[in-house]
Amino acid sequence: MADQGVRSDRLGLLLEQFDQAREMAQVRLTGLGDEEYLWEPVADCWSLRRRGEAVTPRAYGPGEWVLDKGAPDIPSSEYAEVARQAAGGMPVSKIADDWSVSVERVGEVLAFTGTPEPDRTPVTTIASRLAHLHSCFAGQWEWTFGERRRDPRLLVDFTPRAGLALGAFWATIDRWREDVASLTDEQLDTVGFSQYPYGSDPDDPYIAVVAGSGLEFIHHMAEIALLRDLWRARFPGRG
Repeated sequence: MADQGVRSDRLGLLLEQFDQAREMAQVRLTGLGDEEYLWEPVADCWSLRRRGEAVTPRAYGPGEWVLDKGAPDIPSSEYAEVARQAAGGMPVSKIADDWSVSVERVGEVLAFTGTPEPDRTPVTTIASRLAHLHSCFAGQWEWTFGERRRDPRLLVDFTPRAGLALGAFWATIDRWREDVASLTDEQLDTVGFSQYPYGSDPDDPYIAVVAGSGLEFIHHMAEIALLRDLWRARFPGRG
């Protein structure tokens, strides 16, 4: 007999997966301290830094602390996604805008037929991964359920305090999840229901955006969990 508490509709499945991932992530992040939050396991990590001390050309944030962000490019792990965008009819110029690269660079990626090299994205701190996720979910909420006018890069006042960051992060995540759960099938099928400006959201049905947001959450929380494991192995007994 089927479990009557398990939803089988498409949104229900995505939300239950998201809820389980959120529950696991919250457990994994319990006890995160400031030192671990900002720990740089190797040289030249991307992290949160005071304004004026950022080491990357596109670091952003509205306050004293900014999030490292490097020169734009298309990671090799995303070549297949670019190909899917083009195959789905997205103009090359729009793809270039989404990735903040030149049309020529998109052409190079679409013409590539070999085996992509491993990504060269720098190692990031827990603070960087969490701030990136927070910024994305805050921006996607603003450009779907909010006023659709504020720059996503200026919505989150980043902080070096792990507890403050987590409190604000979970509040943003829960607000997004609550509003997504209230949507109708018609809204989920609406192309451009989200107008989030950094990515393909305006060109996708919103159900695809929800699926992508869940994948982004799981992806980066897995990275954060690994960093926590490395910290514990490197510094046993330190909270």
